[in-house]
Amino acid sequence: MFSNPFAQAIAVAIVLTAMFAAWKGDRAERWGGLFNLAAFIGVWVTHQTGMANPETYLLVMDGLLALSFLGLAVRFASFWLGGAMILQGVQFSLHAYYLIGEVPHDRTYFRVNNADTIGILLFIIVGAVMSWRKRERKAREEAARAAAKDSA
Repeated sequence: MFSNPFAQAIAVAIVLTAMFAAWKGDRAERWGGLFNLAAFIGVWVTHQTGMANPETYLLVMDGLLALSFLGLAVRFASFWLGGAMILQGVQFSLHAYYLIGEVPHDRTYFRVNNADTIGILLFIIVGAVMSWRKRERKAREEAARAAAKDSA
């Protein structure tokens, strides 16, 4: 699974994104990063155990991650969660197409898979940055209100 440097970079990016979401994000971003990290660990375990038919397990994990993002999107009504959910649906469809059609994984599969994964990571990062900025803006506004109240 980590035979090339790009796959290694994606793995590191998934872990770092989950850590950044836990550090600077709100509850939605923390859960999104955690779910994405859990799915990555599931994929890694699936590849490490040498299962006879890993595609089915990967499809199930993609479906569970998409449902997790759907639950978060309904609960928190966040723009980035909608985007991540749609991209995860694309990922699920990609795996389903190759599994059901019994098509061997080709260059297109890997390109779409990697682009989709990077897109999901970017949505989580953008969501965490937006939450971080929102908290800082609120803190500045409260500090300005407190300063105005003290001077009055």
